[in-house]
Amino acid sequence: MKFTATLIGFLVLNFGALALGTLLMNNGPESLWCNALNQAPWTPAGWVFGAAWTCVMIFFSVFMTFLIQHENLKKVVTLFIIQFVLNVSWNYIFFNQKLITLGLINILLLTFLTFYFLFAFKSSLSHNRFFVLPYCLWLLVATSLNTYIVLYN
Repeated sequence: MKFTATLIGFLVLNFGALALGTLLMNNGPESLWCNALNQAPWTPAGWVFGAAWTCVMIFFSVFMTFLIQHENLKKVVTLFIIQFVLNVSWNYIFFNQKLITLGLINILLLTFLTFYFLFAFKSSLSHNRFFVLPYCLWLLVATSLNTYIVLYN
């Protein structure tokens, strides 16, 4: 029961982060500014972002549920809050404020943090640490898209 309650809590927090990020982007992906950007040739269709983030947050919620049961609570909560802030703020920085270079710095920090999650807790989580892998992989794609925009705009 504790696992289920914790998982539900992380699902609420993570999907709340997605909702908050969506609000803060001020319809950015649909804006004239965004559509005028030179975007990477491998940029996926718009619906892929929603599907990917949904899957990522489900897996990340499972990962966090395992992690919080095996590691120091204060450390896990601190790392989660940093991840939350970086995740949500990227939308505001990139789409709302149009600060693409600062957005790249933000997403690089978030990417490094997710890979930290993957490797730092290897001994305590064993194979359960791979629940964070979809987040890591998706952030590599997102970082490459942000990098392309910085380089070609």
